[in-house]
Amino acid sequence: MALPLVAIVGRPNVGKSSLFNWLAGRRISIVDPTAGVTRDRVSTVVEHGGRVWDLMDTGGIGIVDVDDLTADVERQIQFAIESAAVVVFMVDVREGVVPLDEDVAARLRAINKPVVLVANKADTAKLGEQAGEFNRLGYGEPLCVSADQKLGKDELFEAILAQLPPDTGEVAPEEPALMLAIVGRRNAGKSTFINSLAGGERVIVSEIPGTTRDSVDVRIERDGKSYVAIDTAGVRKTAKMGTNIEFYSNHRAQRSVRRADVVMHFFDARHRVSRVDKQLAEYVVEENKPAIFVVNKWDLVKEGMTTEEMAEYMRKMFPMLDHVPIAFITAKDGKNVLRVLQLAVQLHKQAAVRVGTGDLNRVIRAAMEASPPPMAGSKTPKVFYATQIGINPPTIVLFTNGPELFEQTYVRYLTKTLRDTFPFPEVAIKVVLRAKGEGGRRSADEEPVAEMSDADEEVPIVRAPRPAPEPVAESEPEPAPRARKKPRGSETWDF
Repeated sequence: MALPLVAIVGRPNVGKSSLFNWLAGRRISIVDPTAGVTRDRVSTVVEHGGRVWDLMDTGGIGIVDVDDLTADVERQIQFAIESAAVVVFMVDVREGVVPLDEDVAARLRAINKPVVLVANKADTAKLGEQAGEFNRLGYGEPLCVSADQKLGKDELFEAILAQLPPDTGEVAPEEPALMLAIVGRRNAGKSTFINSLAGGERVIVSEIPGTTRDSVDVRIERDGKSYVAIDTAGVRKTAKMGTNIEFYSNHRAQRSVRRADVVMHFFDARHRVSRVDKQLAEYVVEENKPAIFVVNKWDLVKEGMTTEEMAEYMRKMFPMLDHVPIAFITAKDGKNVLRVLQLAVQLHKQAAVRVGTGDLNRVIRAAMEASPPPMAGSKTPKVFYATQIGINPPTIVLFTNGPELFEQTYVRYLTKTLRDTFPFPEVAIKVVLRAKGEGGRRSADEEPVAEMSDADEEVPIVRAPRPAPEPVAESEPEPAPRARKKPRGSETWDF
């Protein structure tokens, strides 16, 4: 059952995003003095007084977008207004009534929806006394609040409750089966992919780099299951971040990775892998997230390049991530979009696998006998016992005679052995070394997640042979090779 929608609208810089974050109880929308920061519809579920509703932040009405996206922003605002059960019309008590406020008031009168007039920035009683002039907008006495000073929240909630349609038993949506973070460089097609999954224009798509600024959660229903895809701003070099908006956008993209169950790292098939791509991949590795390398815009690649050749190039650019599957899509046409979603479901299942302690110890023992660890001075590194203490990611603890005795290359060898042996071949594995007798709490994520449908098992995964790990080159990589021998044993999607 769809929740009633409460849309926050108003001219630019009246504090809509600040109010949205305050009512949501967490920082979701970017707040910045620059007009026009919010472009897409940003929403979250709010619960108060026994009622549940969707709260939506919108762009400023009347803004002239610096990237010529005014029509796109306006279309997003209009959709929110038309879909809303209640509209929160925000004004700035400090600036008083301005012509653009009157334009917004006239626009809202045409839709015949309940409107709650809210005068923001009423930080003091004296400022609140100035709110009377907003009566002439035709929506009665404004409710004075201060999102900055946290004043008037309960009164605003009660005003919204009074205008909501009758309660039909709506409940907060269940936790999604999967949280997907869609990340990558600017203009890689992330928003197009989101819209293709959602089956409509949920976020603004443009050829202009940097169109998406916020991280936008988009809930998607597929085959009776709910998924949340997090559209993020394109990541760029820190040195090139010219504004606070870009800094916050980058920060939100990283937070989206931390929130996600699976990360889809997008690449434009026409461009070579960059240092920014590598830095983003390193962050995904640090967070131990299952990931998919999504090569988008494959339809624009010139003839002569095959998926196998591109897969080989990607493996060379990310030698430490040879376990990550590669998918080739054309998001604009929906080509392979649903298959990528199914692939993400498979990875999430892999990350939730738990293996027996006996099996773990037999595999570790055999690996160390086949290739003993190098001596550390006069000491021989030893593993006495292995056990899995958590999932998402699979977390393996090795009790040793000293973690400092093990070289990182040897730990990677043991990790690869675990990945090749147990049923989590395409996800990150966290291997923790502890000294014998060193205790530790068990992970809070020990319970396996719910199983997905058997139909998902038939989705193919793009693989290439796993080369021996080698350091990632510090210089910019060369363009993708054009005429390479087909990698032995590779499996790619038809295109």
